[in-house]
Amino acid sequence: QGTLAESGGGLVQAGDSLRLSCAAAGRSCSNNAMGWFRQAPGKEREFVSCISWSGDTKYYADSVKGRFIISRDRSKNTVYLEMNRLKPEDTAVYYCAKDRRPFGAGSDYPADYDHWGQGTQVTVSS
Repeated sequence: QGTLAESGGGLVQAGDSLRLSCAAAGRSCSNNAMGWFRQAPGKEREFVSCISWSGDTKYYADSVKGRFIISRDRSKNTVYLEMNRLKPEDTAVYYCAKDRRPFGAGSDYPADYDHWGQGTQVTVSS
């Protein structure tokens, strides 16, 4: 089945930057859109960003638009989320996920994703 493994989380101060990575092992995700979601304590999982299978199309939640940048390296089977000007409200566990539909543009709907990583914690102090 393969795995998705997120890395790059940590504890930072407001205004700092982090770069998350999501590496796919044992499976190829190069023909699938990929997404990033996050879940804060006591809240539901929410969409952050997604990128199409080709990398040409990207979508962002309004809350992160202009601060976060999603990218992918299909040759490395890896997706990235560059997070800038972090805020305390960005504190959450961040998950990457594979869109179940091949050659798609991505989606903000969690049910469209069939494979999820274990998550990486991002904590932003004020």
